[in-house]
Amino acid sequence: MPLFDVFDISSSALHAQNVRLNTVASNLANAESISTTEEGAYRAKAPVFEEILTRHDNHPMELPGGVRVKEVSVSDAPINKRYQPNHPMADKEGYIFATNVNPVEEMANMMSASRSYENSVEVMNTTKQLLMRTLNMGK
Repeated sequence: MPLFDVFDISSSALHAQNVRLNTVASNLANAESISTTEEGAYRAKAPVFEEILTRHDNHPMELPGGVRVKEVSVSDAPINKRYQPNHPMADKEGYIFATNVNPVEEMANMMSASRSYENSVEVMNTTKQLLMRTLNMGK
């Protein structure tokens, strides 16, 4: 694996974790939203990651080359149905439909994504420092 591939792999991880953080932010922003129908209720979203495989000329096997966001999936967890007949958005039977976002899970996802992002930045910084030290060895 060429040395500069470390930067490509780390930058792909940064992009993937950025998408994950944005998805968590969207979920948390809609955590208290309600709808008049079950179909109109906000459903939690989550990115699905996929490994990028690369083949180098001097290596016959495919090697990891980073990660990408394959898709953003929508949760199939049930929508919360609450009986609130006095609510202005209640349907004819008096129900409102709340999102299926779990704020505790989203906060855990946010912390995990944030730490993964920080780790990828640290990998890039360490690699840069090692390259600079290598260049300075000849002085």
